[in-house]
Amino acid sequence: MAFRKEPSEKKTVANIKSSSIKIGIVVSQWHSDITHALLSGALQYLKAHHIATKNIVIDFVPGSFELPLASQWQLDRGMDASICLGCVIKGETMHFDFICHAVANGIKDLNLKYSKPVIFGVLTPNTLKQAQQRAGGKYGNKGIDAAEAALQMLLLQGK
Repeated sequence: MAFRKEPSEKKTVANIKSSSIKIGIVVSQWHSDITHALLSGALQYLKAHHIATKNIVIDFVPGSFELPLASQWQLDRGMDASICLGCVIKGETMHFDFICHAVANGIKDLNLKYSKPVIFGVLTPNTLKQAQQRAGGKYGNKGIDAAEAALQMLLLQGK
């Protein structure tokens, strides 16, 4: 069995050539208290890993359904990666299922179409409390995790 990189050669996001990396972040305005907390976490992580503020583009969209299209526009404008941040809380109707499937498939399609990282940073909790716990609460901040995933994928791509 062949591995692309042996564990002794493992690189971390600290090895990324951060001065030229351009990161787009698309943020849903629906449940803005949650999504702004996710954005804060993502920005904190990117800045801690020396991604220049001038190389981070943030776009706001009405809801999570619009995340893939705005992400595509970011990639068209030359971003190396796009992080999609949103929150869809399960309700009493099938709307949750339709939105979650559409967003997940849209993001997946962009990854494959552009061969660039498009990160799914969309919370899909059952309750607002669960969302809060994942946006800086007891389960951390998934915005940080999304930013880390973007940098890890760029590193794997050879950036």
